[in-house]
Amino acid sequence: MCKPAWRKSSYSVGAEGSCVEVSLPPGGLIRLRESDDPAVVLAVRPAALAALLRTVKAAARPR
Repeated sequence: MCKPAWRKSSYSVGAEGSCVEVSLPPGGLIRLRESDDPAVVLAVRPAALAALLRTVKAAARPR
């Protein structure tokens, strides 16, 4: 089994080590983790992540 290649999100700022990282291994799941706790990994299908992001963005819009 190959180790996933993790990339830091372009939205993560600062050097304090608390950054969101993403990995796109084969198999169709997107993996997310925080760099300060790399043992905890969230695996999600692209469609589910897209739906979550749409919902969060819609809720964040000023009314």
